[in-house]
Amino acid sequence: MILSYQEAVNKCGSEYKLHQAVLSGTIYKQEEGIYSTSKNVSELGIIAKKYPKAVLTGEYAFYLHGMTNVIPEKYNLATLSKAAKLTDIRVSQEYVTSDVFSLGIEEKEIDGVVVRIYDKERMLIELLRHKNSMPYDLYKEILINYRECISNLEIWRIQEYAGVFPKSKMITKALDEEVM
Repeated sequence: MILSYQEAVNKCGSEYKLHQAVLSGTIYKQEEGIYSTSKNVSELGIIAKKYPKAVLTGEYAFYLHGMTNVIPEKYNLATLSKAAKLTDIRVSQEYVTSDVFSLGIEEKEIDGVVVRIYDKERMLIELLRHKNSMPYDLYKEILINYRECISNLEIWRIQEYAGVFPKSKMITKALDEEVM
């Protein structure tokens, strides 16, 4: 189990007892402010605990949804546009306006870790919005995978998301021409 500093203090009873638990090996300090009850924990779990309000997006979300087999170099996290800058070198931060931030957030268990991630429908919109800023071969791979699973997606949700984003006409046109 991965714990924040405050959760670890509460579990042990005091800061002193937490320090003693770390020294004795019953609690493990993973990094500053992050503790766990087991020695080895996933990096994804640490990122999810460290940034609980952020949402996985971008190439990392495509990877976790099985839309690509390319393992991204960084964790792509969406945060509100007024959020503080994330200084973690493992993270690529994307600022999102409050009117579209919460669209499509789901909690998904991945390798025993519950993470906040945008659903496949939202990620299709993100793919079309960012197609010019991603490598062409990666874009084509993800697009082909979306074409194969389009019947399993909730089309009404895709249309709803597309209508809320800026440049909704461009997104809708790209959906019709490239995916459907």
